Amino acid sequence: MRLKPIGEQVAVVMGGSSGIGRLSALRFAERGAKVVVSARGEAGLRSVVDEIRARGGEAIAVTADVAEFDGVKAVADAAIEEYGRLDTWVHIAGVGLFATFEETTPEEFERVIDVNLMGQVYGAMAALPHIKREGRGALVHISSMGAKRAIPLQSAYCASKHGIDGFLEAMRVELRHEGWPIGVTSIQPATTNTPFFDKARTKLGVKPVAPPPIYGPGIVVEAILHAAEKGPRDLIVGGASRAMILGQTISPRLLDAIMQRRVAFEAHYTGEPKPEDAPDNLFESMEGPNTIEGSFSDRAHPRSLYTWLQTHRTVKRSIVAGAVLGAVALRRKAA
Repeated sequence: MRLKPIGEQVAVVMGGSSGIGRLSALRFAERGAKVVVSARGEAGLRSVVDEIRARGGEAIAVTADVAEFDGVKAVADAAIEEYGRLDTWVHIAGVGLFATFEETTPEEFERVIDVNLMGQVYGAMAALPHIKREGRGALVHISSMGAKRAIPLQSAYCASKHGIDGFLEAMRVELRHEGWPIGVTSIQPATTNTPFFDKARTKLGVKPVAPPPIYGPGIVVEAILHAAEKGPRDLIVGGASRAMILGQTISPRLLDAIMQRRVAFEAHYTGEPKPEDAPDNLFESMEGPNTIEGSFSDRAHPRSLYTWLQTHRTVKRSIVAGAVLGAVALRRKAA
């Protein structure tokens, strides 16, 4: 699939005020793309646009709640009005809820689905007509390793990520059947150090985190930039994510047994108290933190060899070929 170089693209980043989205917007702009950033909070959006422009880049901001289709469509329309086209749509916006299923209310579960699943659906619906008009482009959807293996205390979140897998698979095949050179990529990160956990709703009594290891957001952003130019089907970010998905493929019952142990539950607990009525961003925008990194920088891995190899296929093939040739040579020598 031959997509435009990033420097020739107009890229929309949904969820661009903090975390992975903020760093994505900055990196797209650094490489010459014109960027449209969107989120619910105006202050965070203004700051990222100011930062891009201060570095000599081009960017505009459009506030939107991804759970409302008209708002999402307005973001796509703004890209066309400002820059005349839309090449890449990166959908990152999402919310979290950490609670047992029994403690989750119908309204909370529905809201997670509305933002994390329907928001992604609305993004693809809004972007596709404009990308088709260009004749090629990329839809980059940030999912999770939770799309392949659900985690306790995250039932609504993992359900929403499983749903993303379903609609992307169907849409991808439809576009291929029609002959469109449009990349549809699902990016599935492991636990990532962003303000997501600071803003999430929790009923655990403490600020939550997801099971380790934790990776730096830059690893995910490099996968996003790769997807915008190459359009791969799936990109798993972090060797831990690959291991979890592989374990689910080989033996779901074994993973069930492992997760039934206390460690799978205790891994969500930090030592920082956070009452159930503390501010969160589930239903409303939350002021700050509009940073790229979250509270776990001291234990976040800045690199992932596994992910680097996925985005550098030529090197990966060379390593595999070298290993095979080496094994053949050793066997002949032994013979």
